[in-house]
Amino acid sequence: MEVFEVDDRVSHDTHGLGRVVAVDPVCVTVDFGDRNVRVAPPFAKMSKL
Repeated sequence: MEVFEVDDRVSHDTHGLGRVVAVDPVCVTVDFGDRNVRVAPPFAKMSKL
């Protein structure tokens, strides 16, 4: 499973490009510009850029 940190740039299959704004033990929160989305593991649709 990929590990994300605050300020990582990511690409999500559904939401597009974004930046990680928060990381907690349960999920990561990503700012996709028009909305913030909490993404839970296993992050199958999201990858680091």
